[in-house]
Amino acid sequence: MAILRFWIKNFALFFLTFIILASISVCAIEEITISKDSIVNLNDCIKIALKNSPVIKRFKYNYGVSKSNVGVAKAAYFPTVGVSAGYTYNDMNSNSQINRSMTGTNTYNVQASLNQLIWNFGKTNAKIRMQKFNLITALFNFDDGVLDTIYEVKTNYYGVLAAKAAVDINRSNVQINERNYQRTKAYFDEGIRSKIDLVNAEVNLSDSKVTLVDSEKAYKNAMVSLNNSMYIAFTPDYEITPTETFNFNESTYTIDLEELDKKNNLDILPPEVSDAKLTSSVEKTDILTDYKFEEFPYTFEKSVELAYKNRPDIKAYDATLKAMEENLLYIKREYYPEIAANAGYGYKNFGSTSSFNVGLTVSSNINILSKKHEIDAGKLQVQLAENEIDLLKQNVYFEVQNAYVNMIELEKQIPLLAVKVRQTLENFELADGRYAVGLGDFIELQDAKVQYNNAQHKYVQTVYNYNVARAALEKAMALQQDVTITIEDLN
Repeated sequence: MAILRFWIKNFALFFLTFIILASISVCAIEEITISKDSIVNLNDCIKIALKNSPVIKRFKYNYGVSKSNVGVAKAAYFPTVGVSAGYTYNDMNSNSQINRSMTGTNTYNVQASLNQLIWNFGKTNAKIRMQKFNLITALFNFDDGVLDTIYEVKTNYYGVLAAKAAVDINRSNVQINERNYQRTKAYFDEGIRSKIDLVNAEVNLSDSKVTLVDSEKAYKNAMVSLNNSMYIAFTPDYEITPTETFNFNESTYTIDLEELDKKNNLDILPPEVSDAKLTSSVEKTDILTDYKFEEFPYTFEKSVELAYKNRPDIKAYDATLKAMEENLLYIKREYYPEIAANAGYGYKNFGSTSSFNVGLTVSSNINILSKKHEIDAGKLQVQLAENEIDLLKQNVYFEVQNAYVNMIELEKQIPLLAVKVRQTLENFELADGRYAVGLGDFIELQDAKVQYNNAQHKYVQTVYNYNVARAALEKAMALQQDVTITIEDLN
């Protein structure tokens, strides 16, 4: 029966080890490289950032240092071995009148000692526990760094999507202004419209092209920020895919800006205005007519509760407090002596003498006044750690509250702005129709166009702000992410 229990115990241990190793291999992040014309999604960018981030690697190295410090603290229970060897040459001269002589002696000696700590009234145990709590702190600091990295990538990723949507809107605006210019030029040639309408149309076309160039520059800068958050340089051109909550479909004609200065065939009008509008969709539905986002699953009170439970920085502060308490205990116990055993062996060639000794020592060496001040400082360190925890929890509460309020308010604004985009488009189409038949003037047309263009930009910016606010709330709550990394994944 004893043998059977032995084999069952070892098989269970082997099976558990296999499961743990298998789970670690599943969690490991695969290597992702970006080549020319690659198409990557948000999770791909997060994986790249987590693999490349020197900030995360710094937390990993700090964890390794803390792990070594635990080993150093435990080593106090291991014996200390000392070995020494010496050589002495002694030259003696006698200058007396009776006996003049010169003699020299060579002396060799070898000594070995062994010291073993027996008990120091819990000082070493307190130091070991302190270093263990410091190790826990380092681990939670690593987790906090991972959350910060994921949030930064998400923010920059949404920034690229917003910049791309802005480029689409401005490219569409160039089309509209090109069409207006061509139509106004044709009307002017027929004597239907005045010169001022033609000049305004040309100015608006030039302004829209400048705005488009600026938005393209903003798009490139957004890509640079995304690359920076992934810690990659010299990256070839690549594309990113929309997310479920930020999915704008480009619906514009390709326009060569260099060809817009050529005013040929002005009597031929471009396609209708409705063909140049920006169409946006989320989850395969037209967001302008059927807007819907996945509802955030937690109330504000529950969000705060989860933040206090999940936040790695709060856990790190708790571990730091426990480390300070153990440090204070260690300082107090330094009043107690240490009990140690020692053994030694020595040999000298002079006279071929050797010795062996074994002993037990009780020693204490302490400056009472200095130790009193150390204890006072240790108590203040504990109180400081407790105060930092209270301050952090208050900051976490307001951080969650701010992110939650922003997200909810933006979530309410998005469908209203979607309706506004549709309404301003309808108003623009009506103004365009009135201008085409001579019932409306150019100012009315331009006002309607500007309102439509501004509504689209406001809509895109609000969707961007919503996604950033939601990412900030998830970070503030330290919610489980679809893609993450552990210390073991970097080993």
